[in-house]
Formats: sequence, structure tokens, C-alpha cells
Amino acid sequence: MDNPRRLLHAAKQLREDMVDRLGTLVACESAPGSLSDLESCADLVARWGEEALGRPARRVVIDGLPHLLWPAPDQRVLLLGHFDTVFPAGTIRSRPFTVREDVATGPGVCDMKAGIVQMFTALRLVEDTSAVGVLLTCDEESGSVTSRPLIEREARRSAAVLVCEAATPEGHVKVARKGGSVYRLTVRGRAAHAGVEPQRGVNATIEVAHQVLALRALGAAGSRGTSVTPTLLSAGTTTNTVPESASLAVDVRAWTRDELERVDHGIRGLVPHLPEATLTVQGGINRHPMSPELARPLLELAQSTARQLGIPSLAGAHAAGASDGNFTAALGVPTLDGLGAVGGGAHSAGEYVCLDRMPERTALLAGLVDALSTVERVTSQRVDKVA
Repeated sequence: MDNPRRLLHAAKQLREDMVDRLGTLVACESAPGSLSDLESCADLVARWGEEALGRPARRVVIDGLPHLLWPAPDQRVLLLGHFDTVFPAGTIRSRPFTVREDVATGPGVCDMKAGIVQMFTALRLVEDTSAVGVLLTCDEESGSVTSRPLIEREARRSAAVLVCEAATPEGHVKVARKGGSVYRLTVRGRAAHAGVEPQRGVNATIEVAHQVLALRALGAAGSRGTSVTPTLLSAGTTTNTVPESASLAVDVRAWTRDELERVDHGIRGLVPHLPEATLTVQGGINRHPMSPELARPLLELAQSTARQLGIPSLAGAHAAGASDGNFTAALGVPTLDGLGAVGGGAHSAGEYVCLDRMPERTALLAGLVDALSTVERVTSQRVDKVA
């Protein structure tokens, strides 16, 4: 890295521009599944990407969803992220982008719109981006159903993957993540009049309540850190009808493949409690855990880059949440996550970003990209050669 302090100085000079862009991007809502919002946001992000990389994006539309890809012929490093958020359209009207001192708030500001702003600013500071690929998807928050094959294809073409999801509130990058599974349990019973002859019905709400208790026991039986969490629940049609059907979503997180598979086997083995009720299970393992071993050489390189930049020491954290980095790490591709903004409160009304940390994180990413662009492969056996 040539004159690393110059890189940090350049990033600091662009802070005001980054804050302006962040406000613009947060105001451009990208609600999950809202095609018009996602298209508008893709248009904005595509312009910024072309400006930073000097080449236009390929808009990869899958099932109507617009993902943005800037491939490199000799792809040494892939920058990975997403521009969708969890917030429904219209949230910006009640919670607009707001800056108070060095903190910005707004829907999606941390997860992960500030990471996108930092990513493209960092690429503007990199002299040669010809070996850098960028992929920004628009369905990460809903499970990456359409984008997963695209993510895996581009990861296989890359020597390393840098995920620009948010860092921890302390500024740590993420070297490990839990794996996750998503299920939907559907119960079928029999309707009846709730007041006149409830005994003739098979109450789907009661059945699904028994399944919630079974799921709680399944989670409690696991090793430390495994969670089996019932989430979305719906049942019934009217207040005076015994519910004929019920639906329950289940979120599972675990640090190991064995735990994910144990819970998967347990959920598929659930049986109805009430006579004549039926139970159907859909879904399964979505993301395998992200192993810290694959991140170690990249973490060491990031720590070396941080020292050269003169920014606070960098640590690797284990994160309970999953990201698209789980997919790339599962392929055996060296992956380092949490290279985006420093902030917290993701998915909540209190989501925030520390604006004073944006320049240093931008310089760190630029330095990492610059270093990785000059090597062919990053593996644990080549840590000394890389770092």
C-alpha cells in the first residue's frame, strides 16, 4: 500500500459527500418485494457503481428482482452486499434520515446502506479496480432465494470475498456467523361453530400451540447458542368459528452444521397432538455456519492494513445473525464480513450509524481491496505471503 495515511486523509476529505449520499440512499426506499422501490434504488446504486468502477453494472433480473453485478474478468476479490431493507414502503415518512452530531438514523441506514456508500467511496480511492468484482443483491433480507446461485457463482470466480455488512457497534469485523434455517408449519383441522358445537371441530389454533411448545423443547435440548424461535403466526377466519387452519414460521440459528441438522430432523419429526389434525412442514436449512478458519488470513491482512492506516485496532467477532457471507464461506472461499459501517440497532426504529467512523472504514476497505488485488489466492497456508 503506497502511503496509507494518504488513503485515510483522502477518505476523510470525502466524509461530507458520504453523508450526503447516505441520506439520498436511505430516502430511496427499498422495501422487500416492492419491485418499483427496488428498481428505483437499483438505478441509483448502479450510477454510483459505474462512477466508482468505470464500468456499467449488469442488471441480473431473477423472478422480477433486480440484482446488480459488476464482474471482473480476473476476479481476485468480490465485494458483496445488498440494497434491500426490512422496512415497508412509507417508513421514511415517519422516520426520515436524521443526523445528530456524529450519529445518523433512518430505515436501513446501518443494514446496510452506509456499507454501500463506503464501498463505492473506497473503490473511488483504489487506483486499479480491474480485478475487483461487486455484487449487490435485493433479496438478502428475505432469504436470498433468487440471488443465492448468483452469489455462489461469483464467489467461485473469486480468490476472496469481502462482505460489506455492518461491523459490530464496537467496530469489530465478523469472522464467524451462525447458520440459519427457516420453516413453515401448516396445521389443518376442521371448522365448526365456536358457540353452538365447538366439539365438532378440530381446533388448529390449539394444535399449533402444542407445536410451539414442542419447538421450545427442541431448542432447549440443543447445545449452547442454538435458538428455535416461533415467529409469524396466523390462524382462523372469524371470531365465532373453530379455526380450520393455522400457519407458523420458525427461525432456527446454530453455530454448527450438526446442530442445524439435529433441529432439522426434529422439526421434520413433529407429529400432530390432536386426533384428526394434520401437520405439514416446509422449508429447511438456508445457510450453513460461517467458519472462523476461512476468515483468519483475511482478518490478519485487515489488521495489518489497519495498523498501517493508524486506525483503532481491529478484532474479529462471532455474530449470531447470518448473511450472504455464509454462502460464500460454505464454498470454501476465504470470506471476511462486517467491513461496512460501524453502528447498531439493525431492523429496529433505533438503527444508527457512527458517521465519524465512516472515513476510517472506507480507507480500511480500500487498503484491503488494494492488497487483495495483487494476490491470486488467500488461504490459511499463505497467510505469511499475504499479510
